[in-house]
Amino acid sequence: MAHGRGPSRRTVLTMGAALVLTSACGTGSGGDGKAKVWHGYTADEATALDKLAARWNSTHPQQQVELVFNGGNDNALQKTLASFASGNPPEAAYQYGSSITGLTDRPQTQDLTDALRGDKEFDWDDLFAAGREAATVNGKIYGVPALVDNLSLVYNKKLFDEAKISYPTPTWTWEDFRSAAKKLTAGERFGWAYVNDGSEDTVWRFLALLWQAGGDLLSKDGKKAAFASEAGHQAMQLLRDMSVTDKSVYLDQGDQQYLNLFNSGRIGMLWTGPWDLGNLNKDVSYGVQILPGKVTHATIAGPDTFVVFGEKGRTEALPFLKWLLSPEVHLEFAMDTGHLPIRQSEVDLAGYAEFEAKYPGTNVFVDNLAKNVTKSRPNIPQYPQISKSLGIAVQSVLLGMAEPDAALGQARNEVDQALAGS
Repeated sequence: MAHGRGPSRRTVLTMGAALVLTSACGTGSGGDGKAKVWHGYTADEATALDKLAARWNSTHPQQQVELVFNGGNDNALQKTLASFASGNPPEAAYQYGSSITGLTDRPQTQDLTDALRGDKEFDWDDLFAAGREAATVNGKIYGVPALVDNLSLVYNKKLFDEAKISYPTPTWTWEDFRSAAKKLTAGERFGWAYVNDGSEDTVWRFLALLWQAGGDLLSKDGKKAAFASEAGHQAMQLLRDMSVTDKSVYLDQGDQQYLNLFNSGRIGMLWTGPWDLGNLNKDVSYGVQILPGKVTHATIAGPDTFVVFGEKGRTEALPFLKWLLSPEVHLEFAMDTGHLPIRQSEVDLAGYAEFEAKYPGTNVFVDNLAKNVTKSRPNIPQYPQISKSLGIAVQSVLLGMAEPDAALGQARNEVDQALAGS
């Protein structure tokens, strides 16, 4: 699918959003033509972006942009690398956040630290921290956050009422969560759903559990795995207890059926993001709450990226994208699409109350950005291997094919080897 909201959004790695600039190496822009901006948006998002691009072009005759649908964002990185090889890249391209570490070691990629942090009008520090961290590699800024989101608990009020269970609260514990899921499970109905295809969609939910238990993914120096800990054991044991013992978890094997089942009343709770709210049936009475906690109520963010190429990208595409991310313009985009605000200052705008009214429950996701997004996935080249090893470990535990400690130990050994360069 082409970005953003929808159940298939997390089938690829999404570690953070950034806009990355590269030096001139053949822009493929056709001389003095408009700066091309690749994107994978469809439906409401494409319509909203088209509208804003037309407005920009009408007032910036020397910095024109042309929006080009790239066929979908899932393969945007591969298409971008191919455009490098052909010498015909666009001036900008939307990317998943995990792409940034695949671009920072390219000779074309520029360090944006001075250009962005030194731009008072753009106001780097106004961007939510999750996005800023995702755009920063080894202390240098290689991008501008383009989208932020996070996981929260979405629940079916009708099913809770029928089971005589009190609605989730901000103080809910893992024990409360497990108990509710067990009570909601009956016949073909499950209390919770978990994407269990071994992809990053599987991993990032586990990382939220790991952080809630007080654990870390890697050691402080980043040279060793740290998830095979007591916190990791507790997180993995909860998954096993709920899936294997309680049988209260619907395991979605990658065909992304969880939202259809939630809409039909066959799943009581989801750990999902704001992109799913717009896809809930109007007859579903739902609530949104922060994730349950063990030591903390930590959640995890997964923003996306714009990537900008060449001097023409710097002089023509970048100004458009920075304007797109300005508070008033981005809130307008959010109003049309359901995207979360990307800046703290958007929440203070007069139109923000209308945004919350249009998309009930989004206030929980916005509050989460400031309060419960306390850690982020590392921007390192080895992350795809880390994700692969953890994905297999989580999948095996949920299916009852491995015990928590054995699965964690195997994944730790693989990750340590990857970090050592083996």
